[in-house]
Amino acid sequence: MKYINVFSFVLFALIVFSFNIKAQEDSLRKTINTFFTDTIEEVEAMKTGKYNVSADMSVDSVRIATQENIISVRFNPAFSHIPFRPDNVNFMYTKIRELLPDTCDDYTLKISTNGYELEKLIPYVYRTDSIETDSLRIVNLPDKQPALTENVSTPLAPESGLKGDHIALWHSHGWYYERELDRWEYQRARLLQTVEDLYPMSYTLPFLIPMLENAGATVLLPRERDTQTNEVVADNDTLIQNGTLLTISGDNSWFTLDKKAFARGTPPYQKNENPFRKGSAIAIETSEKANAFAHWIPDIPEKGKYAVYVSYVATDSSITDAHYTVHHAGGKTRFRVNQQMGGRTWVYLGTFHFEAGYNPMDSKVVLSGKSQNEGIVTADAVRFGGGMGKISRNGKTSGRASYQEAARYYLQYAGMPDSLVYNLNEDTADYIDDYQCRGEWVNYLRGDPYGPTGHSNVSGLDIPVDLSFAFHTDAGNLPGDSIKGTLAIFDTQESSREFPGGESRLANRDFADMVQTQIVNDIRRKYDSTWTRRGLWDRKYSEAYRPNVPAMLLELLSHQNFADMKFGMDPEFRFDVSRAIYKGMLKFLAYQNNRDYIVQPLPVDNVFTTMSDSGTVKLSWEPVIDSLAPSADPESYIVYKRTGAHGFDNGTKVDTNAITFNNLHRDTIYSFKVTAVNAGGESMPSEIVSVHTGDNQKRKALVINAFDRVSAPATIDMKNFRGFANFKDEGVPYKTGLNYVGRQYLYNPDIPWEDDDDPGFGTSYANMETTLVSGNTFDFPLIHGKSIKKAGWSFVSASDEAVRRGDVNLNNYDFVDIIFGEEKSMYKRDNDSIPKYRVMPERFREKLQKYIRDDGKLFISGAYVGTDIFENEPVDSASIRFAKEEMKYFHRTNHATKVGKVHPVAEGFQNLDDIAFNTEFNEDIYKCESPDAIEPADATAQTIFRYNANNMSAGVGSNKDSKVVVLGFPFETIIGRKQRNNLMKQLIKYLEAGKR
Repeated sequence: MKYINVFSFVLFALIVFSFNIKAQEDSLRKTINTFFTDTIEEVEAMKTGKYNVSADMSVDSVRIATQENIISVRFNPAFSHIPFRPDNVNFMYTKIRELLPDTCDDYTLKISTNGYELEKLIPYVYRTDSIETDSLRIVNLPDKQPALTENVSTPLAPESGLKGDHIALWHSHGWYYERELDRWEYQRARLLQTVEDLYPMSYTLPFLIPMLENAGATVLLPRERDTQTNEVVADNDTLIQNGTLLTISGDNSWFTLDKKAFARGTPPYQKNENPFRKGSAIAIETSEKANAFAHWIPDIPEKGKYAVYVSYVATDSSITDAHYTVHHAGGKTRFRVNQQMGGRTWVYLGTFHFEAGYNPMDSKVVLSGKSQNEGIVTADAVRFGGGMGKISRNGKTSGRASYQEAARYYLQYAGMPDSLVYNLNEDTADYIDDYQCRGEWVNYLRGDPYGPTGHSNVSGLDIPVDLSFAFHTDAGNLPGDSIKGTLAIFDTQESSREFPGGESRLANRDFADMVQTQIVNDIRRKYDSTWTRRGLWDRKYSEAYRPNVPAMLLELLSHQNFADMKFGMDPEFRFDVSRAIYKGMLKFLAYQNNRDYIVQPLPVDNVFTTMSDSGTVKLSWEPVIDSLAPSADPESYIVYKRTGAHGFDNGTKVDTNAITFNNLHRDTIYSFKVTAVNAGGESMPSEIVSVHTGDNQKRKALVINAFDRVSAPATIDMKNFRGFANFKDEGVPYKTGLNYVGRQYLYNPDIPWEDDDDPGFGTSYANMETTLVSGNTFDFPLIHGKSIKKAGWSFVSASDEAVRRGDVNLNNYDFVDIIFGEEKSMYKRDNDSIPKYRVMPERFREKLQKYIRDDGKLFISGAYVGTDIFENEPVDSASIRFAKEEMKYFHRTNHATKVGKVHPVAEGFQNLDDIAFNTEFNEDIYKCESPDAIEPADATAQTIFRYNANNMSAGVGSNKDSKVVVLGFPFETIIGRKQRNNLMKQLIKYLEAGKR
C-alpha cells in the first residue's frame, strides 16, 4: 500500500509538472506574439530595409525540454518570408531571451520557422565567421568540362565572371491553345499596354541574356529567343526551306549514323510529333588536318538579323571541341561546341546579320572535321531564324511568330520527349503543361540522376545546368501610389528537402534571397527609396519546385498596378533590373563554387571620332564608373567595326580609351561601337558612330547624335483617370520594343477585373502585339552619313556628351548635322529635380552658339526642337533666346500633323518633291508621333517646308545672319534614301549659298 501511495504521488507530481510546463509554454507563446504585434518599432529593427511584415506572422509553438535544457520557439511559415541576416537573427535571439523567465537563463534557445533554425536561412554571402557553413548547400555538378558552346573569335576572357556556367531561364508564359474555348490566347490579360506573356521578354532578350552571355555563361531558353519571323533550315535529309548541305570528305568519309535525328518533315506538327526523330545525321572521324567539312548554305529570304542554331547527335565517341564557323555579313565567327552534350535539339550559337539570297561564300555555317581529340563529329541540321509557329492544336496553328508562343510548343519543335517534358497531362491542358514543362525541361537538360520528375535516371542531354530562373510579373491593383514590389518564390520542401544528389534545397532560398536583395537595393538607390520588398515564399510553384538545380521564380512587380508600371515601362529601369538579376546570379554562383567574382563594366560614354587631313580616323570614348558595383571598373575595351551597312566584326581589344584607323577605303562608310571589359566580362555596347573618309577632305562634316532618350510613355494620374497617356507621348523603346500590345483605353482604377477578356482598369487594345516597334537604335549617324556622303562630303560623328565636354571642336567642320530625334526633357524618377534628355543644355548650347557666330553651317532636326525649349523653359531663358536669335526659329505648336508629308515652299528647295516621313509604328524606323510646327523668328529667316495636312511651318532656314536649317521632324524618319539624299544635298547647297 505504501508503494502504491508513493507511485501515486510521483505520478501526480509528474502530471502537475507537465501541466505547469504546458502553461509556461502557452504563456511564452502569447508573450512573444504580443511583442511582435504591439512593438512594431522594435520589429522594424529586425528587418532588412523596408519590408511588409505579414499580418499572419506568429509563433506556432513554444516547447520547453527540461531534460535537454532547450527552449524551442517555432514561428509559422509566414515568418520565414523575412530575409534573414546575422543582425536580425541576433536581434531575435536577444529579444526573445529577454522575454524568458529568469528560471530559463541556463536553457539553450532555438528559434525556427518553416522547419529551419534561423541561422540556416542566412545566405552564405551574408554570414559571419561565427555562423557555421553548410556544405550540403553546394550543389554537386560534374567536374567542369568544356561548356556546351564557346565563341572562340571573341577577345573576351571572363575568368572571374560566369565562364563555363550554364543558366536556364525563361520569360513568363506565352501564346497557347485553350481547349475549352477552342482558340489560341495569352495566358494573362492585356493591361497597361502590355501583357505578362510578352512583358518580361523586354528584360531578358535585350538586357539580361546578353549580360549573362557577356559574362561567359551559356544561356538556355525553353522559348524561342529570335524575333525574326523568317526561318531557313538546311539539313542532310531534305532541301526544304531552300537550305543546302554540302560535304567535303578529306581523309575520311562521312557516314550515316544509326540514330534518329532531325528532319523537317511536313509541318505543322501534330500532337507529340517529334521532328528530331524523323531523320538522320551524318558523322566523320576526326583528323588533325582541316580537310573535311560540312557546309550549310541558306537562301535568306530578306536581309536582317537571324539567330543561328545547330543540331547534331551526341554519341559515346563524340568530341568536346567540334569547330563551327558562321559566315555572315560582318565576317566569320568561330565556335567550339561540346558534342558530348546537347544532342538532338537546337543549340544556339549567336545572332548575325545576313544579306538576302543564296551566297555560298558569305552566308553559311561550316563544321570542320579537324580536332586534336580522337572521335567523331556529327552533323545534322542548321536553322537560321525563329520563324512562325508550326505546332498544330486541334487543327489550328498559333498564327504568331514562334517567339510569342508558350514553351510547350517550342520544346516540341526542339525535340524534347513529350511524356517526360511538355505533355504531362495527356494532351488535355496546354496551360498546365506549359508551366510544368519548363522545370522538367531543365531536368531533362541535366539528366541522370537529376532527370524529369518520376524519371530521374533518364540520361537527358547531359548539360550541367547551374541555375534555373523563371521571370514573371504579378497581378494586383493597389490604391494610390502604393508599390506592390518584388516577390521571390522558391522551394525547399520537395523530395525531403533535398535534390536527387542529396544536396540541400536551401540553396534555392539563398539564390532567391540574393537576387531579390540585389534587385530591391538597386531600385531603391536609383529609382524609388520606398520600393517594396515582398516576401521570400517557400511555396510549391511548379517552376520553383520541379527543377533539380537551384531555382527561383521572380515576381518583379505587378503588371496590373500603375505605380509599379510607371517604372516598369521605362527601358532604363529594365536595364538596371536586369543588371541586378545578373549580379545576383553572379554572386550566388561565386559562393556556390568558392570563387571570386568581378562585375562586368557599364557601357562607355562620350564616344566620338576625329579625322586628320590625311584621312586617318581616331575613335575615342570614356569609361563610366558604376557606383553600385565597385569591382565593375573596366580594364580594357573591345572595338567593333562595321563596313557599310553590314554586320559588325568580332571586335579588336585595346588597352586604352582610343584607337586609330589608317587606310580606310575612301568610298566606304565605317561604323564603330565600343564595349568595356574586365575579368568579369563585357559591358553592353555603346552608341554607334560612323565615318566616311572621302576624297575631298576640305568638305568635312560632323554628325552629332544628341538622341539619347529611351523612356516610358507619358502618364496621367488623377483620381478616376490613371494610366499611360500615349496621346501626349508614346515613349521611346530601347532599340526594339517587344512588349507593346496597344493603347490603353480603360483609365478608371475602380473598374475591377472580371476576366482576362474583361480585365477592368488598364485594359488595352491588341492591335500592336504582333508588331515589333522600332525605337532608339543609337545608330542614326549612319542614315545621316549616307546622305552626306552622297552630297560629296567626308564626315565623322560624335555623341553630344563628347561635344559638351569639349572633346570635339565644332569649328574644325564646315557643316554640322545634329540628330535630336525624339529627344526631350524627362523626369525619370519621382524625386528628380533635373531633367534628362534636354534638347539644349547649357554647355551644348554654348558650343553651338560659338559655332554659328563663327560662320558655321548647322542643320538640326527633331520632333521636339521647339517643344522642349519653348514649353519646358522659362519665358526668357537663355535657350529660348538662343533659339530665336541664333537659330532663327520659335515654336508654334506640337502634334503639328498626323500625316507625315511636307512640301517645299522656299526658293532653293522648290525643285524637291514632297517629302514623306514615318508617322506609324513599324519595325524599320521609329514613329515620329509629334512633329513640331516651328516658324521664323525674324525677317532673316524663312519657312522652307510646310506640312501638307494644314500648311503649318515644318522647317525654318536662314543663310544670312546665321546659317541654319531647322526641321520640326527627324531627318532619319524620312521614308526613302533618295528623298533623304536630295534633301541633304539641297540644304547644304542652301547654307553654302548664304552670305553675311
